[in-house]
Amino acid sequence: MSEISPAALRGAVDLSSLRNRPASPSESTATPGVVDVVVDATDETFGQILELSRTVPVVVDLWAEWCGPCKQLSPIIEKVTRELGGRVLLAKVDVDANPQLAQSFRAQSIPMVVALIAGQPVPMFTGAVPEQQVREVFAQLLQVAAQNGVTGTLAVEETAAADAPSAPEEPELPPLHAEAFAAIEAGDYAAAIRAYEKALAENPRDEEALAGLGQVRLLDRVQGLDLQVARAAAAERPLDVQAQFDVADLDLSGGHVDDAFGRLLDLFAQLPSDERTPVRERLVELFGLIGAADPRVVSARNRLSSLLF
Repeated sequence: MSEISPAALRGAVDLSSLRNRPASPSESTATPGVVDVVVDATDETFGQILELSRTVPVVVDLWAEWCGPCKQLSPIIEKVTRELGGRVLLAKVDVDANPQLAQSFRAQSIPMVVALIAGQPVPMFTGAVPEQQVREVFAQLLQVAAQNGVTGTLAVEETAAADAPSAPEEPELPPLHAEAFAAIEAGDYAAAIRAYEKALAENPRDEEALAGLGQVRLLDRVQGLDLQVARAAAAERPLDVQAQFDVADLDLSGGHVDDAFGRLLDLFAQLPSDERTPVRERLVELFGLIGAADPRVVSARNRLSSLLF
């Protein structure tokens, strides 16, 4: 990755509407960042977090509950943040619950990680990346922050840390799941896919392996895709299945779930019946990534059923 610069996102990110936002009475007595170096940021509280970026670099992790790559990247970012002992604040933003922040950061694809140094946005990375790369980018961020005079340290309240319940020990992963996670951290998605496929061959009812396989397949497919190039190709070839798949994958990974489903359903409706199977299978796979109970999946599944019968 090239060296990060505070000017790199200037003009692309507009945080002006979030500055100087008055805090609600319940928030006015709180000082974000002193209780924990990992906080949940909202449209209403982000103004306070923005001010803290004049003391320490603030890393903003834009994520969503349905986003598989987010679930792989976020724990790595949190781990590296905590290891820095207050030199960095991590602000986690659920883009579904905070549309103003998602719009301000122009989050076209998630996970998207941006830093703030003295109120100025600094690009970090988009998409899941291995832990070593996360560490390298954080090291660059601290260097850029120091060059801009942002060298403070947040004091974590000892009483809050002492009173916090200890996290339960995570159960040990099955060997093939552990192999898949290690491959994902190393950026070897093909190896992760093989591990999950082997786990499913051994136990076809392994729901975690099935979910992991869908997530890592999506990661593998969108790796290296350019959204503008993909959209142009899809517009030129509206019945090209692969071209439409590329844009649907990018839309889904960027949070545009209805757009992804709508594109594939429109394609399904236009194709001859003997060419529809790959599109139906891809839709079913994407439904599994979002979750059967999600209203967007229910609506899309109903439309798919109406096209089938």
